Order: sequence, then C-alpha cells, then structure tokens
Amino acid sequence: MSCTFQFAKAPEQLLKALHEVIPNTDLLAQQLPETPISLWLIPPVFPTDRLDDEVIRRIWNETPYWIFCWASGLAMAQWLLAEPHHVKDKVVLDFGAGSGVVAIAAKMAGAKRVICCDIDPVSLASCRENALLNDVELEYLDDLYQSEPVDVLLAADVLYDQSNRFFLDEFLKFAPEVWVADSRVKNFSHPQYLKIDERSATTWPDLDEAKEFRNVSFYRTK
Repeated sequence: MSCTFQFAKAPEQLLKALHEVIPNTDLLAQQLPETPISLWLIPPVFPTDRLDDEVIRRIWNETPYWIFCWASGLAMAQWLLAEPHHVKDKVVLDFGAGSGVVAIAAKMAGAKRVICCDIDPVSLASCRENALLNDVELEYLDDLYQSEPVDVLLAADVLYDQSNRFFLDEFLKFAPEVWVADSRVKNFSHPQYLKIDERSATTWPDLDEAKEFRNVSFYRTK
C-alpha cells in the first residue's frame, strides 16, 4: 500500500498545534491509498526513538488524532467513494471528524451538504485545511446537540473508548440512517444496529498496528 506526497507548505495553525505535543516534526500533504483524497499528516517515517519521556507522555495524554488517517476512517472513505449512492444528494454529518477524511469522501461522493462535527477545535481546523487541500466545501460544528436533523450520520473510530458507547443511542436522535465503522470493536450488541460488512484497511501513516486492528467492521441502523 502506498501514497503520493504533495510538497506544499503546511498550514501554520496545524504546525503550531502539532509542535505543542510533538516538537521538531512536520506535516506532509499525502494522498491516501486507493482514494483521490489528500490530507495533512505526519511523515510516514517518524523517529519515535528520538522522543524523550515527556514528549511520549504528551502524545499519550494529548493525542492529536488528526495527524493520522485512522484505519476505520480510511475504510469508510474508500467505501463511500465506491458506493456513493449512500450519501448522494443527502445531508450528512461526520461525527468525530478528526482529519475530515470521511466528510471529504462524502462530499466527493455527491452529498448535498456535509457537516464535520468534533469537539476538538484543532481537529475542526484540520478539517478546514484538508477541505481546502481537496477543493471541497464542508460545514463545521463543535457540538452534536446543536446539529439540525440530517439524512445520514457517519461515525468512524469513535467506539475505542467504552464511555463513548452511549452515542449509539444519541445518533438515532439526529438521523434515520447511521453508519458506524470501527476497527477496535469487532461486534457490539445493540437492538438498533446490525453488522453489515468487514473491510481491510491500515492507519496512515502506518502505525504497524496488530493485524486484528486492520479489519474494520461496518454497522448500520436497522
């Protein structure tokens, strides 16, 4: 699996936020495998052996999730581009948007409007910069409970924390159709969701994750 690099100047706002957690590293515009989408991400070759204990502590405690394209987000983006009828001409909300990869894919797939929803202001800034990089127009929201009703709600890699599971019920209040993609939760029991598919994907840049985390499960409301 490979990706293409674009040598453009990284956005200052994102670099500043990155350096507060991981100094002396950069962001590269990288085209994701099997998609036309490019994102501002950390370099594929990342010298973790040079990080001191304090930096490692900050990475664990203040993880800037938007510097990676996580496996579930990549799998969902690839799926949307391959099967655009799921979002074409619809109003879509991407919950826990992170880098915005799912939102960008939905817009490229023909969605009428796409809303990036994330409580992290830097993630929303990343979504904006990545939208510019891909020449798509998105909308931005920092509170799900301020959202209008939408046609489709998408959520990738948000169930890694057990405390987030309550969102499975909350999503139903905002959209009649909900799709969830997750590589950490292989199956969950919920009366309103059904496991539909399983796809293979890798977090990019590749974190050399265990093979089990490279299989992404897809769930849809019944």
